Amino acid sequence: MSEITNAIKQICAEKGLEYVTVLETIESALAAAYRKDFGSKNQNIKVGFDPETSKIEVYDVKTVVEDQPEEKREENNENAAENNSQNPPLVPPLSRERKAEPISEKEEAGKTTGEEAAAEGELAEEEKKFNPKTEMQISDAKFIKKSAKIGDEIKLKLEVPGEFGRMAAQTAKQVIIQKLREAERDNIFSEFKTKENEVISGVVQRREGGIVIVDLGKAAGILPYEEQIRGEDYRPGGRIKVYVKEVRQGPRGAEIILSRVSDEVLKRVFYLEIPEIPNGLVEIRAVAREAGSRSKIAVWSEADNVDPIGSCVGQRGSRIQTIIHELGGEKIDIIEYDADPAKFIANALSPAKVLSVDLNEAEKKATVKVSPDQFSLAIGREGQNVRLAARLTGWKIDIAGEGMEKKEEAAEVSAEEEKPAESGAEENKPEATEETVETKEETAEEPEKKEKKTRSRKKKAEAEKKEEK
Repeated sequence: MSEITNAIKQICAEKGLEYVTVLETIESALAAAYRKDFGSKNQNIKVGFDPETSKIEVYDVKTVVEDQPEEKREENNENAAENNSQNPPLVPPLSRERKAEPISEKEEAGKTTGEEAAAEGELAEEEKKFNPKTEMQISDAKFIKKSAKIGDEIKLKLEVPGEFGRMAAQTAKQVIIQKLREAERDNIFSEFKTKENEVISGVVQRREGGIVIVDLGKAAGILPYEEQIRGEDYRPGGRIKVYVKEVRQGPRGAEIILSRVSDEVLKRVFYLEIPEIPNGLVEIRAVAREAGSRSKIAVWSEADNVDPIGSCVGQRGSRIQTIIHELGGEKIDIIEYDADPAKFIANALSPAKVLSVDLNEAEKKATVKVSPDQFSLAIGREGQNVRLAARLTGWKIDIAGEGMEKKEEAAEVSAEEEKPAESGAEENKPEATEETVETKEETAEEPEKKEKKTRSRKKKAEAEKKEEK
């Protein structure tokens, strides 16, 4: 095995390219170098390269086409046009008194159709225009090969007069770099295009403004701000699972748009962490998610001896805790799926306990009754619980608290009864008598007497101290 073959294989391993692709790149680079030093304008240069012997064969490749007798006609037409420009035909000018006659609709339509037909004819002539660089007329091809037919490829072998110069070698180098880069981009694009709408694992590389760049191995993906979970910390070096939302070809190669808020991320994490799901014992029937806050997932099992909720929760909640950690602390409600819509809606409103469910199948609307103490729990914070339940089941859900209206009416009646009682109590109060006034005055005077007594005691104590001294 030659050094060139080893180098080609090494490039294939590093870039993830095929051997044939790299070999074709080298051949196109040699063709560009030959065209730079020894080629002519009307030569379609193709090079065959043998990496084992390092020998090259140069060909001028032409495609056989029909004879083009129209070339002379075109030359005559061009000469006639030049003569007309030099000696324009005499046309009698219109008099000032004579006015141009109006053109009828039919004539105008005929004129436009004629112009369109002429334009189409010109386009057809342009398409059939002979290209001497890549084409050869059949009459000329039969001089080289008698059995030549239209559509055949004629290869004319060319000789290499000498070694390539410095400029030709530089041209070949640039062609190899460009072609390998294009092949690598096409390879990455085709590889990730097959992973579109799938969940893959990546490593957070860096943050550029509101965008997070995720390293996916052979390429880097873009996690836009609107596809990020609010409050989640994307530290460089952290491994995350992302949903490949879109793969498109950009000016610098493949642009891979990622997402963390998609429902597919939740499904994929459950698929990876719970072995009963890939085995087919447990099925995920529906998902409703508000990324970063709360999610509901409906699971179902056909086997009687398998508990779908218990399989997802795991022993002491080990499995569900791993999933919650993977999703950045997002709360997850695991719901048991039921073919009966009423039971499924009641399960979806968990952790609230439902008393009854009335279905309106025409409008696909469900009225759910709960006890007053479960009313706020069924609705959830800012209506989140009932909103997720509606998305999970596909039904419009109205929550009604049973007995709440009666309690409100009883409270209103009791309030009305209390008002006159209070007013009557005020009327029945005894009037203030003179005795009560005197007692009030005495009570007001008592603190003043106490203050005088304390002052006299202090004075006596001070006088006794002076006498002792």
